[in-house]
Amino acid sequence: MLQTLTRMPAEMSSDSRRKLLNAVTDLFLLDADPSEESQEHYGDIALRSLPHLDAEGRREYADSVAETATLPRPVAVSLANDSDSEVARLVLKLSPVLTDTDLAAIAISQTQAHLAAIAERARLSEGVTDILVERGDSTVLRSVSGNEGAQFSDHGFDRLLQRGGDDAVVGDALARRSDLSPQRAERVLRIVEQMSDPAAEASSHQATMMARQARQQRREVRLLIADLQAGARSLDEVVTMLAEEDRAFHLAQVIATRADVTNEQALRVLLQRDVSGIAVLSRMLELGKDTFHAVLLLRGRRLYFKAKDIEDDLKAYEQLDMATAERTMRFLRLKTKLS
Repeated sequence: MLQTLTRMPAEMSSDSRRKLLNAVTDLFLLDADPSEESQEHYGDIALRSLPHLDAEGRREYADSVAETATLPRPVAVSLANDSDSEVARLVLKLSPVLTDTDLAAIAISQTQAHLAAIAERARLSEGVTDILVERGDSTVLRSVSGNEGAQFSDHGFDRLLQRGGDDAVVGDALARRSDLSPQRAERVLRIVEQMSDPAAEASSHQATMMARQARQQRREVRLLIADLQAGARSLDEVVTMLAEEDRAFHLAQVIATRADVTNEQALRVLLQRDVSGIAVLSRMLELGKDTFHAVLLLRGRRLYFKAKDIEDDLKAYEQLDMATAERTMRFLRLKTKLS
């Protein structure tokens, strides 16, 4: 069917193309694991249709497929590069299909609105943040500095301080980061404390308090992990506390320690759109229903999930058996070692 639909007549109206694309998309999304040929034909239909749709039609389509993991990459790249930033926004923010190379190319060539959407992704590599920090305006710098899923190279962090160091919002955001090393925290404080106006002095005091809180939280996590190892606290207790306090970075550290994965892997599955990774980890760690619900609420706050999505994910977690979780983890660990 898809192969037949790729031969669309050139004289089709914009509205007809929109209706056809929506219908074919509904069919395509019914297949959770489409074949390579099916993806290729669907991608051909989408790429032929998009140039003939108006901005509203392209926005509606982009929003409907933004989170789709099976979306052909050329389609995702086309949507993310759309000259209308509202078309590109959700794809740039949510698409699991876009690679770091795609994001970097878009960040180099597109508008500040495109950069702002990229800055809100749950995970950002050092290479992408380097470009955002170099090209971004104040909105982008404020967003990326407060994004705990964003990784910074030493050069990128230096440039962020140079370009945004006199912005109190950036200073506060950096001081709040739970992954801020002591060395970087001191540099942030020095920059903020150089501000001379009264508002900046107030911000400096607040940043100092935030940095102290971040250091205290790092010490606290080390103690929590030690308590877990000694059996003084239960894993459910610690995970629930960190999730309710919205401390995603520290929660990932605890999960990584108990699940024998890296901190980065734990943070990635915690904050990616697909819930299956964190569900498997949580089931393998034997986290209770209430504890996993707290994790889902954290994800909901960070990734803007609806209450119905959280409810459905919790029901699916209850049905996930331990044997399946353990088999999945063994496969993932083997895959990681071989890659």
